[in-house]
Amino acid sequence: MAVLVGKDTKVIVQGITGRSGTFYTDSAMRYGTHFVGGVRPGKGGAKHLDLPIFDKVAEAVKETGANASMILVPAQNATAAMVEAIEAGGGVVVCVTERVPVHDMMRVKDALKGSDSRLIGPNSQGILSPGLCKIGVMSTTHAQPGAIGIVTRSASLASELVAQTSGVGLGQSTTIGVGGDPIHGIGFRDCLELFKEDPVTKGVILVGEIGGTEEEEAADYLSAGPYGKPVVALIVGRHAPKERRMGHAGTLSIFGSKTVEDKETKLADAGVLIAKNADAVAPLMAKALRG
Repeated sequence: MAVLVGKDTKVIVQGITGRSGTFYTDSAMRYGTHFVGGVRPGKGGAKHLDLPIFDKVAEAVKETGANASMILVPAQNATAAMVEAIEAGGGVVVCVTERVPVHDMMRVKDALKGSDSRLIGPNSQGILSPGLCKIGVMSTTHAQPGAIGIVTRSASLASELVAQTSGVGLGQSTTIGVGGDPIHGIGFRDCLELFKEDPVTKGVILVGEIGGTEEEEAADYLSAGPYGKPVVALIVGRHAPKERRMGHAGTLSIFGSKTVEDKETKLADAGVLIAKNADAVAPLMAKALRG
């Protein structure tokens, strides 16, 4: 099993005819993801990568039965694309696009209210369930089916920890990149809830960063009651200078934001095992699972 996506996931691509849309759709198709169409206004009725193209997401969903969408459009069009997918009942909506304006994301959050759609991103590397489904730009080189759920704000560390967990024989149930922007779709708490209910997932790895409140919200959730599975956290940005954005928009320590040490302490108080560096994550999880 996996969370959010699987073999029965049918994906459409918003922005499929662009360079990035073409490359990443082709890559995921080769991996085995089931794509059923694309959306490009003004090109409805055409074909691309042997997939039908539609003018609107609602048309694509109706005609193909799609229950997921991958968004690869420029930042100035990403808000409209996300809202269109949500309003069309697009199911799991993965937005890879970076630099979506914060004010625009408030519109997207409003669209999500009362919706059954689950947004991953923007500024996300996507979601990967090894051997089942990949939506986004995540590397599959070291991915192996297994028992560890990974949820991360960092794309590069996602690849590192996928390789590590595969290397120690644990593999992954699902890896989710929640996105590096300050306002985004599902977060750590949502993913923890999903992994808790997934019988295949035996442990969860959280990769956090300075800035934002994802880690604190996860700690509050875990403090509320027994989780039943080991959780290992790695928080990065320990030496980052204050009031300077590091890497992407969400990694900004400003206006009283908690430090790495503050985040680690709160998570540890909630029963989370804290890895002090990336190399320690997989061994710490393996030890926790051995009991």
